[in-house]
Amino acid sequence: MIKIIQTRYLLCLLLTLTSASCAAVEPTPESAELPPEATTQVEPTDINTASWSGRMSEVLIKALSLTGTQYKYGGTSPETGFDCSGFVRYVFKQASSLTLPHSALAISQIGKSVPKSELQPGDLVFFKTLKTTFSHVGIYLGNNRFIHSPSKGGQVRVENMQEGYWAKHFNGGQRIEQLKVSAQQ
Repeated sequence: MIKIIQTRYLLCLLLTLTSASCAAVEPTPESAELPPEATTQVEPTDINTASWSGRMSEVLIKALSLTGTQYKYGGTSPETGFDCSGFVRYVFKQASSLTLPHSALAISQIGKSVPKSELQPGDLVFFKTLKTTFSHVGIYLGNNRFIHSPSKGGQVRVENMQEGYWAKHFNGGQRIEQLKVSAQQ
């Protein structure tokens, strides 16, 4: 029961960040069935899209569930703490069984570049925090917010990309393509 409440809370938080209604979190009765005329044939591409959308929802829920985890340089788990790429790798592996590379720069080279104005929840966002490009990575939540493991002494948290430091250091967005993930299965 507690897990259901936590999941609903995280989903509600996610929906708030993406400006959707929390009413969408309410479960539908399991016994409810669609009338025969309401059912339609689903094309395989629709299944893949729905599956990918579900995976991105799981990514966001998993990421938000790790809020408050300590930063640790080179960290790769909630028990030891995370650095930025360790956090992103862990979330994608746990939520979508996708193994990402070990550094923000390497992660930036997979997927498809996305303009800031077209970012969608689950996309990866990159920042120039050191003297090199793509030196920091986080996961876009929607409404100009992203979640990341920031730096020494910090914790996994949500930030506004339009505020101060993050606005000045934004370096690009990447969308991990569902076809690459489908091909790996």
